[in-house]
Amino acid sequence: MVDHDGSLDWGEAVESAQLAGLHRELAGNVPVAGFDSPRAGTPQDRNVILPVRWPPEGVAHGATVPYSATSRARVVIGRARSGLAAPARLLGRIGLGDETSRAGLISFLTSPRYEVLPTEDVEAPILAHVPKDVTITVTASPRRGIDATVSLAERLAKQGYPVVPHISARLIRDQAHLREVLDRVVALGRGEVFIVAGDAKEPAGDFPDSVLLLEAIIAEPHGLKEIGVTGYPERHSFIEDDLTIQAMWDKRRIATYIVSNLCFSPRVVKKWVARVRRRGVQLPIYVGLAGVADPAKLLRVSTRIGLGDSARFLKGHTNWFMRMMQPGGYDPERFTIGLLPELAAPERNVAGLHFFTFNEIEATERWRQETLARLIAG
Repeated sequence: MVDHDGSLDWGEAVESAQLAGLHRELAGNVPVAGFDSPRAGTPQDRNVILPVRWPPEGVAHGATVPYSATSRARVVIGRARSGLAAPARLLGRIGLGDETSRAGLISFLTSPRYEVLPTEDVEAPILAHVPKDVTITVTASPRRGIDATVSLAERLAKQGYPVVPHISARLIRDQAHLREVLDRVVALGRGEVFIVAGDAKEPAGDFPDSVLLLEAIIAEPHGLKEIGVTGYPERHSFIEDDLTIQAMWDKRRIATYIVSNLCFSPRVVKKWVARVRRRGVQLPIYVGLAGVADPAKLLRVSTRIGLGDSARFLKGHTNWFMRMMQPGGYDPERFTIGLLPELAAPERNVAGLHFFTFNEIEATERWRQETLARLIAG
């Protein structure tokens, strides 16, 4: 939050304030997603303080691209082209205009993962707006059950999408039920699954956490090629730090990649990746971030899936949180640029970006296409 020279870093201050407000508004009401972690790759330490301040000179604090799925999003995206610098120019402005950063950002946005919720109305916007080369991951809902997840994955796979179903440990009854679910997953053709503990308050059967489910999967002739788990850049609401670290070690020999849990601070993510690598976990990492979504929905869902306990930050900084609640408080473009240049370096083994879309499919895909086009145009 404060750089080594003692000056305030606006980017991190704003992002932390958003998290604080999130917990203040919805504290105490948090079922959580599984405790999961890292995987294998090559990254190293990147605990670098960048000489950059937010907002950029001449740009009002909070005047970034809003994340509403309404027509307002289109208007402000247009304003970003003329008001805020286009990504390529902004990269240069903040000292990240090297080819590695630019190529890394293009790569991240070219092959994203879109996480969706298995609702009745999500399939149509995916088919209408998302290209068939974008990986779709389908969450597990305790209310809808694991069948809703796998069924949506099956329908999307038939339409030609690479699909990754989330398998919640707490929704699996026993080994026989697990075998049935895995058979359906393998039949999708991709052979990939993402394992979480899940949001259900009570387990449906033998698997209260993701580690036990992973061990059960290994005991099966499962046919899976990729197994993803969650990593936590911030503290999880219900998981202590020592348990998170232990879970990381427990899973590193089973999982093949990690997806970081939702976080609004690029700096926090970069420091977390450095910690993961220092612990000897080299699994590839997909960085989790919010897509373009309505602010109120973003806050509600973010809290439920478990973010850091940064509510303490709110004390004395309420004005920053209020600004985050205004249009433009969170900008996926600014977040992705904030990951550079460290996480674009090949030796970091960051595999790509995992967008929590909250089913705001059209707005998120429109933002991606427009940003990618501006980057490629230079």
